[in-house]
Amino acid sequence: MADNKGLRINEQIRVREVRLIDGNGDQKGIVPTLEALKLAREQGLDLVEVAPQANPPACKILDYGKYRFEMEKKLRESKKKQKLQELKEIRMQPKIDDHDLDFKSKHVKDFLAGGDKVKVTIRFRGRELAHTELGLVVLKDVLSKLGDDYVIEKQPAMEGRFMSMTLAPKAKK
Repeated sequence: MADNKGLRINEQIRVREVRLIDGNGDQKGIVPTLEALKLAREQGLDLVEVAPQANPPACKILDYGKYRFEMEKKLRESKKKQKLQELKEIRMQPKIDDHDLDFKSKHVKDFLAGGDKVKVTIRFRGRELAHTELGLVVLKDVLSKLGDDYVIEKQPAMEGRFMSMTLAPKAKK
């Protein structure tokens, strides 16, 4: 059995004695490995090393196939509960109308409520580059419309023709 995720079972356990835990979870104390293996065989179960770093290593008598299935099931459940945080981007121009600004701000609020990070970008074209302060005003307006359920991860800064800032949702308590 090469695919046992680092756990040694039955004959793979090469120490003289082990701390034995039986199938019911009761401590049997320190027992010679051969005797522990014999007890496991009598019950039709496996001897599995659950704490190899202990001195002596702790071994448990259990059904290894069932044990592995339960561990994989726990791993799948924990992966289901994970939420990957995405980076969403909202683009605007410095000459944005009030209604459009409200609409885009609402989208930013929805993304933050969903647990995603948001990059708010202002694109400057042509002569607009001479008035980057207008872009800063637009970004400040967006922040004022959001309330206070965000954290500014990256302050507004120019990157070529774009001015952007990154917002993250506040940590939930």
